[in-house]
Amino acid sequence: MLGQHLQDRGKRGGGRRVRGVDLLRHLRHFVVVARELHFGRAAEVLGMAQPPLSQSIQRLERELEVELFDRSRRQVRLTTAGQLLLGEADELLAGEQRLRNLIRQVRAGALGVLRAGVPPETPAVTLRALLDRLAARAPGLDVDLQELTSAEQVRMLGEGRLDAGLLHHPVEEAGLRFGAAVDVPLGVLLPRASPLARAREVDLAGLAELDLIAAPRATAPGWHDHLLAVCRRYGFAPGRVRHARNPEFLFGLVLAGGAVAIEPEALARREPRIAWRPIVGAPLVKRTSAAWPDRSVHPAAPMFGQLAAEVLAAAEPPPGPAAIAPATRPWPVLFEAGQTPVG
Repeated sequence: MLGQHLQDRGKRGGGRRVRGVDLLRHLRHFVVVARELHFGRAAEVLGMAQPPLSQSIQRLERELEVELFDRSRRQVRLTTAGQLLLGEADELLAGEQRLRNLIRQVRAGALGVLRAGVPPETPAVTLRALLDRLAARAPGLDVDLQELTSAEQVRMLGEGRLDAGLLHHPVEEAGLRFGAAVDVPLGVLLPRASPLARAREVDLAGLAELDLIAAPRATAPGWHDHLLAVCRRYGFAPGRVRHARNPEFLFGLVLAGGAVAIEPEALARREPRIAWRPIVGAPLVKRTSAAWPDRSVHPAAPMFGQLAAEVLAAAEPPPGPAAIAPATRPWPVLFEAGQTPVG
């Protein structure tokens, strides 16, 4: 076989060897000459002069130590070696093209495995939208999606165990690149029966007697510290911070009374007994962006960041009051802002 012959030639050494890339170029020239059986016409097909083409074929013959064409007659003919090589060359060149196409797709991030992290509180509809967009953009890409806190993602990105992630800012970590950030306005989560829910907006200073429910600091240290600093700056210094890692536990603590959470409006939609009210002055937003290592970047990481930003931005309601028409509410309303409870 051609491959084995060239391998044996390389082992024997001696003389100047034809490099792999040059060999493929010479084989392409050979195939065209073998099809045309005329050096002049082959040169025209290849868009080159005839002398360099003849030299290319002669070099290939020297490398393989055989004559590929019978030039003793006026008409060019393939020798037995040339006929055998033609089939091998077609297969080899087709394999080269497949390999180039494969690597091109890998380089574009359309193939391979992308290990990506997302925060545990990411809504199911957001995950579905992100996976759908990734599948549409890169059908051959295998996305290994993992539920990880921001701190876990930063650590795994630094260790090379994660290719991309969605982080809550601020993140002070060298060695990372960040995609476009999406800012989500935050408001107060409280029971619908709470007197505070009657107002259209909530002043942070008005929460002074309540505890704060938040994720443990270890999950996102930068964000945790920023949240508490802003609360204190606006007159809300919670006597205690209660930790909740998952939404169901957070809802339970809110409904139990004596504590509030500061979260995006989308979270409140999961629980009909919870009300979400914007904060006066909108001092808090949760900034999220994709991140990936600045070295050995996975080809699909920037695409993941772009699609994640698009999905996160589309998931957020437009600015302004998010009033829902009574006829379309999926749950019973105890009272509207500024009204007394029913019953």
